Amino acid sequence: MPPSTVSSVALELTTVDSFTDTPFTGNPAAVAVVDAFPAMDLMQAVALEMNLSETAFVVEREDGDYDLRWFTPTMEVDLCGHATLAAAHVLGGRARFHTRSGLLTCVPSGDGWIEMDFPADRPTQVEPATTLHLPGMVWYGVGRSDALAELGDATVVRDLDPDLAGVASAGTRLVIVTAAGDRPGIDCVSRAFAPNAGIPEDPVTGSAHCTLAEYWGERLGRDSLVGEQASPRGGIVRMRRQGDRVVLGGQAVTMAQVSLAV
Repeated sequence: MPPSTVSSVALELTTVDSFTDTPFTGNPAAVAVVDAFPAMDLMQAVALEMNLSETAFVVEREDGDYDLRWFTPTMEVDLCGHATLAAAHVLGGRARFHTRSGLLTCVPSGDGWIEMDFPADRPTQVEPATTLHLPGMVWYGVGRSDALAELGDATVVRDLDPDLAGVASAGTRLVIVTAAGDRPGIDCVSRAFAPNAGIPEDPVTGSAHCTLAEYWGERLGRDSLVGEQASPRGGIVRMRRQGDRVVLGGQAVTMAQVSLAV
């Protein structure tokens, strides 16, 4: 008896390292530009198969704008900066994305960077969960989806090996740990942990800088800042506060083309 066959189609994805100009650093994302969004369970399965912090699905509209959705390996999320940057990079640097977080506009900045207009997310100080143990914590607050903790100095942030169960107990999408910058040209250092989204540590998190821009902008009395996300891969994010919006700037590098049979 001949073996059974299952018909399939190829789903083409581009993998991009975001918030870096150097391959194998920054935050990798996968981008699929499709004619229409696949079924929800298929998009989630693709994100799990890619096993990156986010996989983005992009659909062009009749007016030239795009619809954009983001998936971690375990869930769809409302906002993702590095996968938005990756999608804009794949599309040539300029795009208007309609998302669950509203309209996100991306434009080339003229120096090899792409600027993205995102909603600001100012954190409000609250008491942390008693199970969240972070060394030298001097401030703790939450925004719409994420928590932010300022630690004593950048060395503590760089060397942190947190208890992820304690991080998860915060009940937020991310716990962002941060401190003032420790080298010229860097205003703040951060790392981002997201066990509740299936991501122990996110390498470089654009959306976290919507919160960092508000926090450090107030602390430093400035609207333009530069952040370093000090994960093992590392990355640089420019921030510019504009009212209730934050313009995030980053670079991106195409790494691979992937074809999945789905």
